[in-house]
Amino acid sequence: MSRSGLGCPPFRADHIGSLLRPARLREAYRKHAEGRLDDGEFRRVQDESISQVLRLQQEVGLAVVTDGEFRRGSYWSRFVELTDGIDVREARFRFRDEHGHEQSFTAPHVVSTPHRRRPICLDEFAFLHDTAAATPKITMPSPSTMHFWRGREFAEPGVYADSASFFSDLATIYRAEIADLGRAGCRYVQLDEVALAMLCDPEARERVKADRLDPDDLVDLYIEAINSAIADHPADMVIGVHMCRGNFKGRYLAEGGYESVAEKLFQRARAGHFLLEFDTPRAGDFAPLRFVPADKGVVLGLVSSKVAQLEPLDLLRRRIDEASRYINLDRLAVSPQCGFASTVAGNPVTEEVERAKLARVVEAARTVWGTA
Repeated sequence: MSRSGLGCPPFRADHIGSLLRPARLREAYRKHAEGRLDDGEFRRVQDESISQVLRLQQEVGLAVVTDGEFRRGSYWSRFVELTDGIDVREARFRFRDEHGHEQSFTAPHVVSTPHRRRPICLDEFAFLHDTAAATPKITMPSPSTMHFWRGREFAEPGVYADSASFFSDLATIYRAEIADLGRAGCRYVQLDEVALAMLCDPEARERVKADRLDPDDLVDLYIEAINSAIADHPADMVIGVHMCRGNFKGRYLAEGGYESVAEKLFQRARAGHFLLEFDTPRAGDFAPLRFVPADKGVVLGLVSSKVAQLEPLDLLRRRIDEASRYINLDRLAVSPQCGFASTVAGNPVTEEVERAKLARVVEAARTVWGTA
């Protein structure tokens, strides 16, 4: 796997993981859910769709690839489906857009002590390992995903006396999963972290306080949950943390710069690099990057996965230069700000736009660093 040195992201051109499901795969999901497509045929459609999207990634020049999360209904759904003790309820937050339209969503809910029924991502990695010519990356929802969205009611009454006990049990699942991935040859795992990005938003922090919770205590809790989850990862496995403000059909959950969490997160989280959204003014400026220690890197999410307009190359170069005022250029890389399809429905862009955006990321990386 490519890595330029201490504190450098593993690739100069990266992407967040989820990709637009082709029409054939979306139809297969519908038929399978309705019982009109058996498991074997559903798997065959997934395999063929993943093979096609691997070719897309390799054709645009990416040195790191994912399966597009094509085996998942959403970025966290498979974790819940394959873990006993976690169900789904309605979240307390809502997606929104620039026009004020809102959208409710569901989130994990703990009903009993969680146990990993069987490996969650291992078959995803095995197919990538056997099929891809580039380095495969596996994405996982962060531990906070299983806790934040329902506030104090994250679990059924009486299951846990406190949140710390829950995260202790949850860490066992992550460690087992990461150990299995490591033995299979996986060298790049990304945790998708939304709750910490939510806690950058003053409005979200006020909602947390209204639920008689302390936002800063949650920041501490979630950073420690990440560290506990990845505590035993192989020394040659790279761990990245993607900070996400929500991604559903082009809508978002939060806004606000990273300042309120940056010092704690960047200095205490034991990840090797952070993949950060910087595609709109909602993300704030680059000043919080001053807190990133010298042994960690940052992937700048400068290309939007939510709008069709293609970012000019000169704009991306200027933005990278701006960021380098706070962190050495050699410790930076570039990517889209988020995935193109955190759920099967996908964002309001076409596959042609997706290809152009991924190609632009590679072009920007080669222009600035001479390599992707």
